[in-house]
Amino acid sequence: MMSRTWRSLAAGFALAMATPFVAACDSGEAGTQPTTATAQPITVEVNQSRDQYGKQAIQIQLTNTTDMPLTVTSARLHSPLFEGDISWQPSAGSLELPPRQPKSLPADLPTASCGRSEGGSLELEATVGYAAPGKDPVEENTSASDPFGILHRNADELCIAAEAAAVATIVLDPRLEVAADGRTAVVRLIITPGTDAQSLTIEAIDETTLLAQSPAAPWPRNVLLGTAKQELPLTIRPARCDPHAVAEDKVGTLLPLRIKVGERQGLLKIAAPDELRGRIYDFVTTSCAS
Repeated sequence: MMSRTWRSLAAGFALAMATPFVAACDSGEAGTQPTTATAQPITVEVNQSRDQYGKQAIQIQLTNTTDMPLTVTSARLHSPLFEGDISWQPSAGSLELPPRQPKSLPADLPTASCGRSEGGSLELEATVGYAAPGKDPVEENTSASDPFGILHRNADELCIAAEAAAVATIVLDPRLEVAADGRTAVVRLIITPGTDAQSLTIEAIDETTLLAQSPAAPWPRNVLLGTAKQELPLTIRPARCDPHAVAEDKVGTLLPLRIKVGERQGLLKIAAPDELRGRIYDFVTTSCAS
């Protein structure tokens, strides 16, 4: 009796264990077609390299989710943050996207939609033209992701730069005045008022990966634009002296100003002209070696 009972229990247990697997297989077979039909062969994501920072350019990152190479002929993003599409076109006519691998494609940003309503949708859409081996080219629409908020940040910066440019021209003087001991130097921020009557205030100036302010001469804060041309002397020192500071620099000579123009607040990046950038690199190299 015990043996018969045990065999019955064992058989029941085996059947119970087998049933979920059978159900799973049935469910998988039934669900395979819809999954395949909705799976996107190419996923799209927004990124930005250090080289592109401050240059109104981004990367459209495409990832091939299939097991075969795909030939990409075009890629563009549509965002309500910009007035036109953000487009990439291959210089050679097409680009091979290897299976299960991503590739980043550079694209310039168009004019930002600065008058856009804040209540509108920010959904990001992509259109990718591609062809699978042995098949005709197709163009498919899909959603895209921007996990780091790159488009929103760039749109904000473009808008505040446009508003600031209407109020004043702000540049860095190509001259660099190096102190006698070589440990600090002075760059000059030159502000020339324009015709727009809006107020402009430089609330703060951020340090960069290469340049820091001197504790003995901190950078000015809350500078209100006047009606006459202004020059702001900024005493700088190296922010870092590791061997790669200059060799790998991408944005160290891009000076970030936190400004307020009218009712808009944001970051305005002032790039050092080529002549000044070279002098800053020489200064940092010499100062760090002393």
